[in-house]
Formats: sequence, C-alpha cells, structure tokens
Amino acid sequence: MRVAVVTVGDELLAGDTVNTNATWLCERLTDRGVRVERVTTVPDRVADIARVVNEYRAEYDAVVITGGLGPTHDDVTMEGVAAAVGRTVEQHDEALEWLTTHGGYQAGDLVEGTTHLPSGARMLPNTEGVAPGAVVESVYVLPGVPTEMKAMFEAVEAEFSGERTYTEVVETPDPESSLIPVMDEVQAEFAVRVGSYPGESVRLKLSGTSEAEVGAAAEWLRERVSPMTDGG
Repeated sequence: MRVAVVTVGDELLAGDTVNTNATWLCERLTDRGVRVERVTTVPDRVADIARVVNEYRAEYDAVVITGGLGPTHDDVTMEGVAAAVGRTVEQHDEALEWLTTHGGYQAGDLVEGTTHLPSGARMLPNTEGVAPGAVVESVYVLPGVPTEMKAMFEAVEAEFSGERTYTEVVETPDPESSLIPVMDEVQAEFAVRVGSYPGESVRLKLSGTSEAEVGAAAEWLRERVSPMTDGG
C-alpha cells in the first residue's frame, strides 16, 4: 500500500510549530508495512489543499491529511478536501448525533460549522476533542492536535496494511564517502535496501521484507566497517 501524508497549517510553514504529526504518522504507517512516498505541508488555503489532495489521491492508495479541522476562519481542510473530490460541505447528521450523544454537547452549544463534512463522508469521531474527522473516498482527514490525531488514526489504522519491513542499523565512524563500495556490495549480496545517514558518525540503515536476510546483511556489514568505540 502506497500512501501520501499531507499536513495543513500556516504555523507549520512559519516554523512556529514542529511537525510531529508527520513523523508519528510515517512511523506508524511504516510499522504496518505501508510505503509512505510523500510528506507535504500546505498552507491554510482551500485551493492549495484541493490541488495537492486531488493530485495525491490519483497517484496513491490513500492520502492521510491532518490539521485545519474545526469551525474557525482558518479551518478550511474539509472545504479543500470536498473541492478535491467534487463534493459540497454540509451538515453531517451522524457527527451531530455523536457529539450530542457521546460528546456531552448540546446542539445549540456547538459553533456553526463544527459538524460540517464533505457530503457522503464517513464520519470519524473525535474521542479526545470536538471536531470530527472524515473519510472521503481514499482520503483520511484527521485533526491537527496530536492527541486527537493519534486517537483517531488508531481507530482506523487497521485499514492500512502492506508487507512488513524489518530494519537494522549499523553505526560506524568511517567517513560516508569510503562506505560507498561496501554499501553497493551489501545490496548486491542481500535483498536489502541501505540508507546512509551521516552525522558525528554514519548510521547505515538496512531494511527488507525478510528478518533473517536483514539480520544476515547487518552482520556481514559489521565485519566490513569500523566499529564504534566506547567513547562514541
């Protein structure tokens, strides 16, 4: 399964808020064997949201979008998603019923727009907040508040699946440029992919669909690179 993650918010683009939602979602999706192939951040603007969602839903099996839910002036994600799939945004009776039955709210206490979703959407209840999420075709719309987003995703994560990927990391003080031949060789020798992440040391991340193959590749690699010393 191939998935794109879209996060919405001017505050993310301005650097006012760290985009922890994207990292968390990528980790959880990857753990389920899903290939996350795009992570995109867009402003609180209907046209930008609609354009990106429309492009990605045509290319990927699912799009997960977070942020911009609610009744305030800059909460325009539902409108953008609706535009992407050619639907209108309207009062969702199930969302209203859930909030008044399970959420403890009176209908008159809810701000206008709180329960408006794209027509025909499947409502996702917000057990940690107010604004509901939605599934529209292959687009999953989640809140931006991390606690709310995590709880809502966990309610639907069984709908995301793929072939499980196993990983191991080999760390070495060797300069990255000197590791190119051994990285090429390990990929030729084993059915694994290698990622190289330099810093104070170089982290070589091995991944593949066979746990035994990844383990064997890691052992092979450790025999051919310099080990880390106790001092780092």
